[in-house]
Amino acid sequence: MVKLAAKCILTGDSAVGKSALAQMFCNDGAHFQKNYTLTTGVELLVKTVSVPETSDSVELFLFDSAGKELFSEMMEKLWEQPNALCIVYDVTNEQSFNNCAKWLEKLRAQTLGMHLPGVLVGNKTDLIGRRVVEQKQAQEWAEIHGLQYCETSVKEMENIEAPFHILANSFHRLYREKVETFHSLVC
Repeated sequence: MVKLAAKCILTGDSAVGKSALAQMFCNDGAHFQKNYTLTTGVELLVKTVSVPETSDSVELFLFDSAGKELFSEMMEKLWEQPNALCIVYDVTNEQSFNNCAKWLEKLRAQTLGMHLPGVLVGNKTDLIGRRVVEQKQAQEWAEIHGLQYCETSVKEMENIEAPFHILANSFHRLYREKVETFHSLVC
């Protein structure tokens, strides 16, 4: 049994649902916050995810980051040495999707030359009539940038665990590959 720890940066524009997603995931959907509260810096949430078909687990340290540019300088210090990336956008807000490139660039600047597990999350899928970013468009963007993709509705508690399970499983797979490489060098 292996218990890994991964620092996961959760970022995206303000009001896309990053905090709600992280809180609902960590509290097992116990409570959806109806009133919007601006994150002013970084909030740390922690949850352990079991890795399927193993007795292993990954403890995710979720650094829920403010989406306002005002706080970006402070966040860059807190973003140092991440192990996983989660970029969230609002499917009803094209600008929040377009800004994913900026968020990814800032995150990758912290991990020069390293490949990290990452996921792009399209949130607010419950707002069907207001959707402007199509799933196919976002999925293609994610693939081009080496990210996995999923969609959620935090409000409806749909698929809220998916991004974090993707990250935990990807991080675990990366760990196993490194261990196998090490064993092949030693033997």
